Amino acid sequence: MKKQLALALLLATASSAAAAADGLSHSYVEAGFVRHQAELPVVEGQGVSVDDMKADGGYIAGSFEVMESVYLFGGYHKGNDDVGVSLDGIGEIGEFDADVQQGHIGLGYHHKLSDRVEWTGELSYLNTRLELKVEDFKERLKGDDYRASVGLRGDLAANFEGWIKANYTDGDVYDGEFSGTLGALVKFNKTWGIVGEAEVGSDDRQFRLGVRASF
Repeated sequence: MKKQLALALLLATASSAAAAADGLSHSYVEAGFVRHQAELPVVEGQGVSVDDMKADGGYIAGSFEVMESVYLFGGYHKGNDDVGVSLDGIGEIGEFDADVQQGHIGLGYHHKLSDRVEWTGELSYLNTRLELKVEDFKERLKGDDYRASVGLRGDLAANFEGWIKANYTDGDVYDGEFSGTLGALVKFNKTWGIVGEAEVGSDDRQFRLGVRASF
């Protein structure tokens, strides 16, 4: 009986170790809540100031490993905020209804540095659309951008994964902006987990909290 129990414990330990070793999956889907914060353009020389946008909404994202060390990834999010507009000497004079949506798609490469840590490099395309509305006035802004990212990803514990990335984005909306990404995944089992990520730049910040299913 004791030998059978010892064997069962050994097999369970080996199974947990194997699950941890396979923990860095590059094939997954996730969805959840997003907050997109951004500085909006200011009408210079007219005493007008616009609050920063803090658009709350939802997102969906995913990744698929197409061959060894190479994966495709993408995502989309949409949010809304009421942005205050102020005039010098008067104060707030109204609000814009701000709708923002952003999609991205890219190609990534990962290289194993150890049993628990890997290096990642990514190139991606971003499409951003912003609509500002107040009464009969409507303004639409849209643009295309490209991003390069490098980072590290690793298993910090058997059920906890983390990653960090440095990003450079340039194009129509982002004017040569550097940003940093910090993320974590708490795993309930081999498939399901809770994921959180923060991307912070000088003019643009995004925060995501969702559920991930890995394959």
